[in-house]
Amino acid sequence: MVKITEELVRKRAEHNNCEISTLEEVSLHQEDIEKVEYLDKWCRDLKILYLQGNVIPRIENLSRLKKLEYLNLALNCIERVENLEGCESLSKLDLTVNFVGEITSLENLQVNRNLRELYLTGNPCAQYDGYREYVIDTLPQLESLDGEKIHRSDRIKASQGVPLKMESLMAHQRKYLAEREQQKVEYQRRKDDNENVEEMSVEERDEKDKNYWTEKSEYTPECRVEMQKHIQEQKATKDESRGGRMGDKQRDKQRQFFADDGRPYNINEPKLDFKLNDDEECYNLDLSIYKHLDSSLLDVDVQPNYIRVLVKGKIVQFHLMKEVNIEKSKAIRSQTTGHLLITMPFLEPVIHKLKKMKDKTSVKDEQTHSQVINETMKTESNNKSEWLEVGDFSWKNKQIIIDDEDDIPQLI
Repeated sequence: MVKITEELVRKRAEHNNCEISTLEEVSLHQEDIEKVEYLDKWCRDLKILYLQGNVIPRIENLSRLKKLEYLNLALNCIERVENLEGCESLSKLDLTVNFVGEITSLENLQVNRNLRELYLTGNPCAQYDGYREYVIDTLPQLESLDGEKIHRSDRIKASQGVPLKMESLMAHQRKYLAEREQQKVEYQRRKDDNENVEEMSVEERDEKDKNYWTEKSEYTPECRVEMQKHIQEQKATKDESRGGRMGDKQRDKQRQFFADDGRPYNINEPKLDFKLNDDEECYNLDLSIYKHLDSSLLDVDVQPNYIRVLVKGKIVQFHLMKEVNIEKSKAIRSQTTGHLLITMPFLEPVIHKLKKMKDKTSVKDEQTHSQVINETMKTESNNKSEWLEVGDFSWKNKQIIIDDEDDIPQLI
């Protein structure tokens, strides 16, 4: 079974930026939780708490939630209404399909003056003769019971009929509590007999599991917990076998992201709706991610010529015709719609000056060229020739030879 942990609560608090101290609403339904704990210490500002579909046997550790307005504990294993006196703001309580047979435990809700709606459909106490009259008379602050509005005439009938039906109610309650004691003894006996299951062979264990699902079982909290354990074991076994098959399939089928010439493919494995637009400065990719998908299951990879997004193990990839700036790209996810918006600015061209791009070879060529010029000037000095050099000493500079000094043009 599962326990309430900080990691689990933070995972369910994605709508609140994973902050649990200021959390006002959290859904922990169908998590196989067996005990309510820590929520009254971590989430003092809770107003709405969903705990339906678990195997919680008792209401506890909620008395510090002074702001709690709605508590949903449907489809659990609760047998008694208790420990809600500290929930001063509680206005709606859902205990549908539990095992509340001690109808007198509803008197503990009399201190909850703001309680307006109560749901007890599917509980043993709802089958007692005079159940509705007793609840209306015991909890006068209620406005609705099991989804039916309470009128003034209902209150009058309840106040008049409860004293007459009180003895019958208590008889039903005593009978149910006695049956529960017998059920607990019988369950413990069967549990002791099943302790030797580990000594059985694989065939015998499979046969026993098959008989478990075909035989009729009692409607008790113990049977519900046992059934949930069987479901978890079967699910774990199925996941292991499926994981092995999926691993073989993945090895057989390798993904191809690029063509032979290196061009990225356009891939959309999860079949998401998308919009890829480009303006004068950047690409804008809008992916319609599932609204309730946790952001931890997303991974974004931006490269100069393609964008790749991993959505719960599935690839979304697009080829970009223009190169983008990786460092300035950013991804933002909407908390309202769940969409993922990725902005990728174009890569600006960088222009370098020619002087800054000289290499060692050009420097050596420049030095050699200077030496040749000096030697030539020494050998031809007798011919009254003169060299004029334009610009710096580089292999691209032009050379001008003048034979006579009179032909030198004047400087203007």
